[in-house]
Amino acid sequence: MELPVCEFHKVSLLITHYNRSRSLERLLQSFENIQCSFGEIIVSDDGSKPEHLAYIEKLQNQFNFTLVTTPVNKGLGNNINKGQDAVTLPYTLYVQEDFEPSTEFPQCFKNSLDIIQERPDLDIIRFYAYFDYPYARSYRNGFTEMVFHSSPLYFNHLKFYVYSDHPHLRRSNFLQKFGRYPEGVKGDETEYRMAVSFIKKKGRGLLYKDYTQIFYQKNSSAEPSTMNRSEWRSSNNAFILFVRAIYLKFKLLKWTFDLAFMK
Repeated sequence: MELPVCEFHKVSLLITHYNRSRSLERLLQSFENIQCSFGEIIVSDDGSKPEHLAYIEKLQNQFNFTLVTTPVNKGLGNNINKGQDAVTLPYTLYVQEDFEPSTEFPQCFKNSLDIIQERPDLDIIRFYAYFDYPYARSYRNGFTEMVFHSSPLYFNHLKFYVYSDHPHLRRSNFLQKFGRYPEGVKGDETEYRMAVSFIKKKGRGLLYKDYTQIFYQKNSSAEPSTMNRSEWRSSNNAFILFVRAIYLKFKLLKWTFDLAFMK
């Protein structure tokens, strides 16, 4: 069954990339396969190796995107900032190069675009996550509205993840409202600081309830993830679980403190 053509003229597709040109190709091709097009495509590269840049330049002829580069690797914050600076349309779909949309994406994205245009109070609509947002209420079209509670009585530390770098739709004035992404720090810290800024400045967002069905994260052996996370986070060792529980309570208090005092 052939999929309907979906053209999103008011949306810029912003893709951040680093040394994974075949993954980038797969992502761009997957949007073509489900017949989704955007008003413009921006690929922001973070100082990839020459062989990857050469391959990306070949892809430009096929997929017609704007390539924004930097001579050296400057980290996630700089990569998103310069990519967003190149956007010219009112809405941005942000996707990292190791994701791929499913056949459910077109209708879900159309619904999200309708919602964000109807609701000027919304800043972000998320399509992917590793976990449920702990404090959310049902909205419509399969979306839930994330509700942040600053009180420590709401003790689930996951409440701070209202914002996420995973695939999402946002208004293209995002940097003007929430500030630029921190540069010169690790990717996790970049994401965390933006999450704090998002909460402090009263950001509001939706999360798709079936958040593993719209985008798939694809990490091949040839182009593995460039983000390394500690193994202890997923360990089932009893002692590690005990230490982790204490650590998460400390993290909740620290993040609550950061929210109150971080500039």
